[in-house]
Amino acid sequence: MLAIIGGTGFAQLTNLKITHRQVLRTPYGEPSGPMTFGTINQHEVMFLARHGYGHTIPPHEVNYRANLWSLRDQGATRVIAVTSVGGIRADLVPGTLVVPDQIIDYTYGRNFTYFDGKDKSVTHIDFTRPYNEKVRQQIIAAVKLAGEACVDGGVHAVTQGPRLETAAEINRLERDGADMVGMTGMPEASLAKELGLAYATIAVVVNQAAGRGGSRDGVPLETIGTVMGPAMERVRNILECAVGQDGD
Repeated sequence: MLAIIGGTGFAQLTNLKITHRQVLRTPYGEPSGPMTFGTINQHEVMFLARHGYGHTIPPHEVNYRANLWSLRDQGATRVIAVTSVGGIRADLVPGTLVVPDQIIDYTYGRNFTYFDGKDKSVTHIDFTRPYNEKVRQQIIAAVKLAGEACVDGGVHAVTQGPRLETAAEINRLERDGADMVGMTGMPEASLAKELGLAYATIAVVVNQAAGRGGSRDGVPLETIGTVMGPAMERVRNILECAVGQDGD
């Protein structure tokens, strides 16, 4: 079954025909909110708002372990996560959709693995390719079916938040090879890998990162909403085309 994780600006999946909602509990606590179950084009889908349905959970306090565990526990095998990012690379202007293929983790203090505790053996995962390539290609195919456009590939830097970055920090990320910056991609991607979930991301560029383009004197937070609304509607159209591609 396909699971969709919604981020900032995507707390509701309006094209989902809801059948029921369920409050779930996991060995790692409660997820961000009740799981929403339903169908899109007669295909079963589950949806979870990463920040809660009232957008009240900041990036560093999201219970990523509970979120991913609950998805797998309810039968998800494929996960498409939607996340908002700032564009570092010059061509990643507001409104651009990106399907990243690499990630750099700058977060700290988050519960980032299921393999901790004295009762568990030391376990390593191969994170060379952080996103599932089959799901990435399914997203890209869905973009074309929806008549939309996206950037195929890119390095997603994940910072701690909730504050935005300084211009100097963005310069550092650029030197490290990052193309975009967000706050929620990790440990979400690595936890999905630990659980064997096929996970990929649609990144929505909602602003230019600090010191870039029109944000040289500061990120214009008041304009993000005007970009986010139409961009998230495009994402919904893409998701309609993505369901059913893997036998969901």
